[in-house]
Amino acid sequence: MKVTGFTFIKNALIYDYPVVEAIQSILPLCTDFVVAVGRSDDETLQLIRQIDPIKIRIIETVWDETLREGGRVLAVETDKAFAAIADDSDWCFYMQGDEVVHEKYHATIREAMQKYQHDEQVDGLLFHYLHFYGSYDYVATASHFYKKEIRVIRKHPSMYSYRDAQGFRKGDNQKLNVKLIDAFIFHYGWVKAPKAMQAKQENFHKYWHDDQWVEKNVVKAEAFDYSNINSLARYEGTHPQVMQKRIQQKNWQFDYDLSYNSFSIKDRFKNLLYKVTGIDLNYKNYKIIR
Repeated sequence: MKVTGFTFIKNALIYDYPVVEAIQSILPLCTDFVVAVGRSDDETLQLIRQIDPIKIRIIETVWDETLREGGRVLAVETDKAFAAIADDSDWCFYMQGDEVVHEKYHATIREAMQKYQHDEQVDGLLFHYLHFYGSYDYVATASHFYKKEIRVIRKHPSMYSYRDAQGFRKGDNQKLNVKLIDAFIFHYGWVKAPKAMQAKQENFHKYWHDDQWVEKNVVKAEAFDYSNINSLARYEGTHPQVMQKRIQQKNWQFDYDLSYNSFSIKDRFKNLLYKVTGIDLNYKNYKIIR
């Protein structure tokens, strides 16, 4: 079974992306790995080159800065990496630059890929998500944080990255048929030093909106205000081994009083329904095969 990892990245150092950890976290599951490295204003290319020159193949890209709607440029860059994967790969394992897999899930993921390798009805594998917020000690519990997404897909010419690269579709805008597996993606996109988080917010909104919208809606500040969140939970588990050094080097403090959690009635209903039945009322970009 051949498994190829793939991702895209740009300005990883400027915006403090744990992309090295993201790649390293699934590298043991991969035969090879493709990284689309966008032309950067820092040493991102050198950063990726030093990870594993044998397994990792880099394609250098230039982001289309005119794509200013819906995060479309992120999907375009994802598709560039996907297109560079050899046709003989059985599975393609996608990771974004702020997503990490805990090593405790490696066996589960490998077993699922082997189990469904020859089942053509299965287009991909669906993962649960943990969204860390503010620090490595808290996870977001508001219902609008997506709970699942596709991260393993087949190498097929009809597959493509959808919208802002959150998930995938095939053919004529068809949702993928996927199997849900008992494994989590640890999403660290909301865990950065406040200054780095503010810089990311001010920069990345330009891939969703025009300059006028950004000027009107994105607050200019020296550091990001993490207090504007209505519901978090304390994380009691362990973090992936590849994240330990980064966590130990954390140089900012974030404390949240859980008594301030203020769920809306809508959030309470959605969260209770999901906890009791597993039913997710949010938008879903996939079809789960039972």
